[in-house]
Amino acid sequence: MSRNTQTVVRNGILTVFWAWFGARLLNDWFGGVVVPVGQPFFDPQPVADAAAALRDTAAGLGPVAAPLDVAGDVLGSASFAMQYLPDLAAGAWLTVVLTTLGIAFGVVLAVPLAAARVYGRVTRWVSLAFIELIRGTPLLAQLFVLYYALPLSRWIAAVPFVGSGVVPAQAVWVAIVGFTINSAAYQAEYIRGSIEGVDPGQLTAARAIGLSQIQGIRYVVLPQALRFAIPSWTNELVYLVKYSSLASFITVAELYHAAEAAAYENYRFLDLFLLAAVVYVLLVLSATTTMEWVRKRVAIPGVGGSASGRTSAD
Repeated sequence: MSRNTQTVVRNGILTVFWAWFGARLLNDWFGGVVVPVGQPFFDPQPVADAAAALRDTAAGLGPVAAPLDVAGDVLGSASFAMQYLPDLAAGAWLTVVLTTLGIAFGVVLAVPLAAARVYGRVTRWVSLAFIELIRGTPLLAQLFVLYYALPLSRWIAAVPFVGSGVVPAQAVWVAIVGFTINSAAYQAEYIRGSIEGVDPGQLTAARAIGLSQIQGIRYVVLPQALRFAIPSWTNELVYLVKYSSLASFITVAELYHAAEAAAYENYRFLDLFLLAAVVYVLLVLSATTTMEWVRKRVAIPGVGGSASGRTSAD
């Protein structure tokens, strides 16, 4: 399969997924415009009946029934997915929220942290201490401290409208704080590596034409360094999609939590976690596709290397 064909197939799958996902969310947010909230768009029972009929037919045909048996299994899986995907959609939405806000707020903290690591004096050590503390402790432990040990949850719960309507409860906001802090530490190191990949003579030249050091960093160094960091940002975004499952341990009903809750109702853990895994893969593909589009949009000929991201050991 050629690269263009692969791109077309991938984009087609993602288009179908996001069309369904968007329709699902809008239907439920507005109180069930098309179907009742939490109900599938199409009744899965006829598909389940067709699967059962194929299996019954295959049972009477002996060894030549393999194709019918496979078709019955496929229809049975489709019926199961149709029934439980609405339950996973709300969780997947929180996964998207945690991921996008975590990396977006994280970069706001990461840029000054990285600049301090490269150009600071006293601030270099402050930045280093923060980065090593966060990178040296598990994200799950950080979430537990933020949610259970600190009064952050109570403070957020006291904010008007938190937990009412479409505004998430305080646990979601605590998770966003946790992901922001954790992601900022990793992104700061990615950006630091990218800054150090920019020729130091460019900052010297910026100072020579009258720019201050901060202006030189802002207008000359960072525009190049941030382009270098895009591959690492892609890696970080993929990790955050998967790390979002840790928010379930502080009661956030994201994708993993939704799959687990549904599994405890019918004890089909393997089936539901496989279905959740498919949704995770589609979210990861969406993240990598988006970042590849961003990389192409901001690319400048001769500029835009790569910086290493997290390793599997992280």
